[in-house]
Amino acid sequence: MLSISPAKIATVILRARKFDAGLPGSGHGRELRSFIATMNEDEQASLTAVMWIGRETFDASELDEAIATAKAEATAPTEDYLMGIPMLADYLEDGLSALGVSLEEAEEDIYPSV
Repeated sequence: MLSISPAKIATVILRARKFDAGLPGSGHGRELRSFIATMNEDEQASLTAVMWIGRETFDASELDEAIATAKAEATAPTEDYLMGIPMLADYLEDGLSALGVSLEEAEEDIYPSV
């Protein structure tokens, strides 16, 4: 079971896309790094697991195993590891989709319609 809200994952996706498209000195990398760093260990492990599922390192049915592996193998700060992954936003979006979570619905929790 995920220990992170889909809205937080959606926030990482949005920030990762800004970082990837980034303008030097825009601060997007700093914002993404800080956002991930402030998560607790369970949230960071879940975020990593979702990325792995999106990258097809694990299947969606192996979510619990992916989370346990993320916790066991965490040797570097999670923000450093994830920010070094090319296509992070795409992998996270694919991971959410594999878990049956719509990015659009998760984004609605960030930006509710008025």
